Amino acid sequence: MLVYQAENPRALRGISKAQLPVIWKSNRKAWVTLAVFEDWFNNYFVGSMERYCTSKDIPFKVLLILDNAPEHPADVDDFHPNVKVVYLPPNTTALIQPIDQGVIATFKAYYPRRVIGNALQATEKNKDLTLKDFWKKYNILDAVQNIADSWDEVKQTSMNGVWKKLCPQFVTDVTEVQESVTSVIQNVVAMSRTMNLEEEDVTELLASHGEELSAEDLIQLEKQIIKEEEDMPTPEPKRFTRQGLARGFALVEEGLSKFEAEDPNMERYSSVARGVMDSLRCYKEILEEKKMVSFQTNLQQYFKTAERPATDPVPVPSASAAPLDLPAPVSPAPSAASFQ
Repeated sequence: MLVYQAENPRALRGISKAQLPVIWKSNRKAWVTLAVFEDWFNNYFVGSMERYCTSKDIPFKVLLILDNAPEHPADVDDFHPNVKVVYLPPNTTALIQPIDQGVIATFKAYYPRRVIGNALQATEKNKDLTLKDFWKKYNILDAVQNIADSWDEVKQTSMNGVWKKLCPQFVTDVTEVQESVTSVIQNVVAMSRTMNLEEEDVTELLASHGEELSAEDLIQLEKQIIKEEEDMPTPEPKRFTRQGLARGFALVEEGLSKFEAEDPNMERYSSVARGVMDSLRCYKEILEEKKMVSFQTNLQQYFKTAERPATDPVPVPSASAAPLDLPAPVSPAPSAASFQ
């Protein structure tokens, strides 16, 4: 999850937040607040953990370890019956918190390596482009993509190594994590020399990632917020429609029929077709749900129309009116609502 100062920065014009490779949240100070945390927990964390447990065929029982930050509500343990929350003791975050045992350091080394790599590639492609020019064009969308790519680079061994303080029996190799951070930093310094950057500046940059923002940094961020165009309309979020899903399945079936017509091996085609349709089962279920909702809506509308009283009431003759020659009474027809 990424928390930014502006909800609709200029660089994201015309881009749906749902299409970003991060969970996008915003507030003026770019902080994780109580509301942001609760939204993440209920709308992202729980569902993700349930899907993971299902894919591994294990019970949906999760232990969530949190520090005592203000944005972590005291009653979070009551949010979901399958999630047990445990808080770290005060003033021990940097010592035993799993994410502090190499993962943050690795990620923060990967990110500047990607940024400097982007700059090196851009300046080599365009000899007139200076590093300063590149940095002026670097925006939050570039940062989001580099953040996502850097996180994807974090290895499983690094994720395993985070438990070395709390659950050392689960850790396989800690030295690999430490060597990984060292090699990445050396790689960043080597690329920096190619761009005539001072090695001291690069190492200072890497070391500063764990520091709190200074007053000058906060002032600069405030100026940046003012420049952002927060009045940009948010793009319409993507959603499934019955017509769109049906069209998608029609195209899939058309494609499969092409393969069936040209494949001499029917056993191979049948295996492929089954695999494709099995993979699309989740979309098929969504389509069936939408069909059922549409059917129920049409049925309710039909009954409402059938039960609606006539607009103009039938006139009742007065006592002084001439007698009417009325036909013999007949049994009334059952109304639509009487049918089972």
